[in-house]
Amino acid sequence: MTVLLALHVLAAAACAALARRWGPKTLALGALAPASAFVWLLAAAPGVLDGAERHESWTWAPALGLEVPLRLDGLALLLGLIVTGVGAVVLGYAVYYFAHREHGLGRVSSVLVLFAGAMLALVLADHLLALYVAWELTTVCSFLLIGDAGRSRPERTAALRALLVTTGAGFALLLGLLLLGDAAGTYRISELLARPPHGAQATAAAVLVLVGAFAKSAQIPFHPWLPDAMVAPTPISAYLHAAAMVKAGVYLVARLSPALAEIPPWQPLVWAVGVATMLLGGWRALAQTDLKRLLAFGTIAQLGFLVVLLGAGTRTAALAGATMLCAHALFKSTLFLVVGIIDHEAGSRDLRELGGVGRDSPALAAVAALACLSMAGLPPTVGYLGKEAAFEAFVEPGPGHGWVLAGLVTGSALTVAYTLRFLWGAFADRADAPHRMRHAPVSSLAPTALLAVSGLALGVVPAATEALALGHAASHPAGGEPYHLALWHGVGPPLLLSLLTLVAGTVLHLARGPLAAAHGRTPRLLDAQETQNRLAVATAATARALTTHTQVGSLPTYLLVILAVVTLGPGLLLAAEVGVPVDVRPWDTPVQAVVGAGVLAGTAGVVALGDRLVGVVVLSAVGYLVAGLFAVHGAVDLAMAQVLVETLTLLVFVFVLRRMPRGTRPSPTLLRAVRAVAAALVGVFAAAVTLAVSARHVPSRSAEGYFREAPHAGGPNIINVILTEFRALDTLGEITVLAVASTGVASLVLASSRMGSAPRFGRGRDGPRRNGGHRPGTAKEVR
Repeated sequence: MTVLLALHVLAAAACAALARRWGPKTLALGALAPASAFVWLLAAAPGVLDGAERHESWTWAPALGLEVPLRLDGLALLLGLIVTGVGAVVLGYAVYYFAHREHGLGRVSSVLVLFAGAMLALVLADHLLALYVAWELTTVCSFLLIGDAGRSRPERTAALRALLVTTGAGFALLLGLLLLGDAAGTYRISELLARPPHGAQATAAAVLVLVGAFAKSAQIPFHPWLPDAMVAPTPISAYLHAAAMVKAGVYLVARLSPALAEIPPWQPLVWAVGVATMLLGGWRALAQTDLKRLLAFGTIAQLGFLVVLLGAGTRTAALAGATMLCAHALFKSTLFLVVGIIDHEAGSRDLRELGGVGRDSPALAAVAALACLSMAGLPPTVGYLGKEAAFEAFVEPGPGHGWVLAGLVTGSALTVAYTLRFLWGAFADRADAPHRMRHAPVSSLAPTALLAVSGLALGVVPAATEALALGHAASHPAGGEPYHLALWHGVGPPLLLSLLTLVAGTVLHLARGPLAAAHGRTPRLLDAQETQNRLAVATAATARALTTHTQVGSLPTYLLVILAVVTLGPGLLLAAEVGVPVDVRPWDTPVQAVVGAGVLAGTAGVVALGDRLVGVVVLSAVGYLVAGLFAVHGAVDLAMAQVLVETLTLLVFVFVLRRMPRGTRPSPTLLRAVRAVAAALVGVFAAAVTLAVSARHVPSRSAEGYFREAPHAGGPNIINVILTEFRALDTLGEITVLAVASTGVASLVLASSRMGSAPRFGRGRDGPRRNGGHRPGTAKEVR
């Protein structure tokens, strides 16, 4: 499995490198990665479906427990076959679709292959955080693919909307996964499913996880990003928005349903949101004239259907959900590719402008009709098997099953209606339609027909489809007599409900004229797209206001805010919890008193001086006096370190200040008073911290460990051992900082040498002017 993921990365790199030379054939090269993964998964299927799961683990820091465990079980196998199989076919179809494209082929092909790899990693991940990383990788790839070259505003807007919606909800998902892993005591998904968590934390986690899943699978109220994403090229729509990306949210619901379905808010949420999404998507699809948008709203409806089935938590519903998952990927990707061919060969995908496509290209019409049979749930397709099982799952008595079944039947009737609208709009021979269809080439028809025939084949052999779907369904309780997929169960409620949906859907299609008028009169009380637009505008306005009021461009203001927060936060906590020791001696020796007086005098001088350069020199003198205090107290090594730091700081300050005005502009009196108060607070806080720490006589817990482990590290001096062994990374960081600072000083010295003059410490404004008379630092005096 690790090799399969690495293969996708290598294929993406090869696509990027060879696109300029190979042109559209690069997409065929990219198809080799998902095709190889599909063949491997197909070979592994018999063993996995017999219960022999496959496990791999990629560990890079075992001491810290950092690893990426991979697991191939029944659900991962089903999604993996969909992602890799449909991905390989779509990449093959893209050779035809992008045949005349000259720019951006390397980017599109490499990102598409990377996306396939990210989806495969998502379904194979056996760790919540690894799953989340793959989840966000699909989001980034989706943003790049929807935006395409980013040359038009609709592309940029659609890509940004998809990114904001899915990543915004992704934060909720991350929090939910963290809470879930913490509640379960493990982040391994397989262990979490074996020992599901309970309690308030698990409930909160379940709700947050559903928020992320709903956004990814375009459920209400997150659905508007999906129709907008139809600006992407058709192969991308077919793959991301029919077979792969939108399935990630559905997959997450299916993956966690065995563990979380019993938690109280899970079932009501998935049923309410799923049914509402199915009805809204189906209703909106009936009003679309663009074939891709019609399919997009149909996808929203089908995703709601899948969420209801896969989140129900029963065996029959899970069996129906897994079957419909497979059916939807096949018929919807087929229909997207059909629309791509029509758009290419007829020059339009508006159903009001198309006419005679069925007569001009009967093979394409046959392929589309085959996919539509599955979408409408007619035998002998796999869509029929899934719909029958779905009705059977909710015909069984259970809390809430009645209204869920009513919603599914109504949604299925809408599905039949928009399926007929698609066939009628794309292929009917109408005299008023100006666009005619050129003959569809075999290079486009063959991959499209392959997907459509696959849907028929899975319907004809229900035993094989059930074996594949049971890999997931078997993880749920059966309840009573297990349900089996079949083309004929006799006359019963599911069959009668199927006939009812067909009749009702046909009536809705025949009444398309009155329905169009009803759509126009329907009040749009809650427009999710408009709400999202307003939220985006409000967020941008808030960000601008926050930036304007906080990023004022004044370094003293930033320092004032930072110091005030540091002083009032930890300072108040220190005063409340620790206090200041009372037995404080002013000094141990008179020398300390003299040096301390010098420190105070120097500090006062820094505040009183009006010249920056002189102030820096006096400030360094204060630092040297502090080093003297260390030396008097016996800490000679610390005093030496202080001297070195002060020297380096002085050099840096001098080289920086020589580019700045020498004097300072007087500040307003009120501002000076505020700064004085802040400075006094900082001084009191620093003194109190020093006294509190110095008065602490409790042995350090870490010191005991240092003394115990130092002999094993081989160092006779415990300070050396701490620096080189226990805190090696800290030491490395400190050395790095010193190296960077030294490099900066050396650069300043060398720059001055190249300019032919020694560094100037006097009045910069009196020196020779360069750059046409411009003097750096004098255009705007720094306050």
